[in-house]
Amino acid sequence: MVDSKNKVSSIFISNSIGLVLSIIVSICIFIKQANALPHEWVGVPKSEYGEQLWDRQSIKRNEDGSVRVLSKYIPKTKSDITKDILYTMDINCFEKSFRDVDVTIDEVNSNFNDLADWQDPNGDELILGVIGQVCRVEN
Repeated sequence: MVDSKNKVSSIFISNSIGLVLSIIVSICIFIKQANALPHEWVGVPKSEYGEQLWDRQSIKRNEDGSVRVLSKYIPKTKSDITKDILYTMDINCFEKSFRDVDVTIDEVNSNFNDLADWQDPNGDELILGVIGQVCRVEN
């Protein structure tokens, strides 16, 4: 009799643990989906190297007055090495300069650098397009 009570208790405990773990996993999945903001990609004119998009939903004003935006570069020819690359860019609308504060190739490999140097676009049509469009929207 004691043996059967122990078996019932053991089964109840293992089922309860399984249920609790299932609930925790479900909640984590729901939270991840709820936190995933939708993107509103806006394209700039394509160049011979590919295309650049920026996310209208991601625009934020930094404390120094610059604008932070998520952008995506899509190379004209893709391979395993050259996939879509996500950039978090800071844009100085007054000086028409930028800095990439984060470069992400996939969801695992990210390189955040909030101290990146400001750069001139040096005639890069794609970057100039992003700067122009984002600054028009933000001002």
